[in-house]
Amino acid sequence: MTRNQGPATKQTLFNKHFTNLKDPRCTYRGNLKHLLSDIMLLTISAVLCGADNWELVKVFGDSQLSWLKKHGKFANGIPSSYTIERVFTALDPKSFNTCFINWIESIRKKSDGEVIAIDGKSIRGANPKKNGNKMPHIVSAFASDNGITLGQVKVDEKSNEITAIPDLLELIAIEGCTITIDAMGCQTDIAAKIRDNRANYILAVKGNQGSLEQSILDTIRFEKPVSIDVEDDFGHGRIEKRTCYAYNSLTHVENIDRWKDLRTLIKIESEVYHKTSGETTTEQRYYISDLPPIASTLNKRIRQHWSVENNLHWTLDVEFGEDKSRKRNGYSAENYNIILKTALTMLANDKSKKLSKKSKRMKAALDYKYRESILNF
Repeated sequence: MTRNQGPATKQTLFNKHFTNLKDPRCTYRGNLKHLLSDIMLLTISAVLCGADNWELVKVFGDSQLSWLKKHGKFANGIPSSYTIERVFTALDPKSFNTCFINWIESIRKKSDGEVIAIDGKSIRGANPKKNGNKMPHIVSAFASDNGITLGQVKVDEKSNEITAIPDLLELIAIEGCTITIDAMGCQTDIAAKIRDNRANYILAVKGNQGSLEQSILDTIRFEKPVSIDVEDDFGHGRIEKRTCYAYNSLTHVENIDRWKDLRTLIKIESEVYHKTSGETTTEQRYYISDLPPIASTLNKRIRQHWSVENNLHWTLDVEFGEDKSRKRNGYSAENYNIILKTALTMLANDKSKKLSKKSKRMKAALDYKYRESILNF
């Protein structure tokens, strides 16, 4: 994927970080009408402006051809929706993901102790029942402070998250950060890998680690917390009170050496008052961590874990319509997930307008100067 940049060309996502992508088409035949770089520019720009399928990507291209030629070649106009789909169906997603991660690292602003929430999401609309394949499941690492995805790994089903998480941890820079994972990732090997990479962990504990969960329950019963913190959260028709209890006694934990640098056991007690129904619900959750037993810090970082659900998965589903997408062939669903996260990252990084992501997409579609500022042109 090469372009004539010229000495004064500003380095962007397209001419710096995506230049090593290999065109999946038979380029040796010499009959390609559309450059891969042009297709990439067209598709990401269109999705940024609200397109959610290949046909709408072409509609955007046809209406914005003059603008696109300012930043690309497009010698033969806009490719057909079939051509666009064919490219992303065949494009190597691992190579695409590597380019995405390199770009993210170039724009990421690291902060000490930043929470990186790791969680998986199935792409339901891409369930290819007709050819016997399984619904793609994407495990993502989401930086809560930056509000951006750092990387992702695809697995065939949710149960494979255990094997995917170590691979994902190898792909991204986590030193100095706090890794939060739900109960699926509460594994001794994962805790060790996090510590080996000079990061901290907070891992949720449920029945899949039965003896560990019982150890926490025994600790709560027989020991006193060394620190307690209470947080109140208002919004979305509910009032939530979260109480964090931190324990530093590990005498009830069996085989403690299996959990590298384990230091703290945690109980979160959540009490939610629902304004509409008038009902109050309670829930208790348990965690382990190598961090010191400072309840205020632990309470905050555990709460930040849910940013992966609220700011990533919810946004992909509701504002970008990923679950409604029917991209089922080849690598199209996985590659489209990367495209969505690329557009989402650009929108999250734009601080020039105090608008919702939906409003920013509309403005980008109508105002080419604003679009160029988001794309860093």
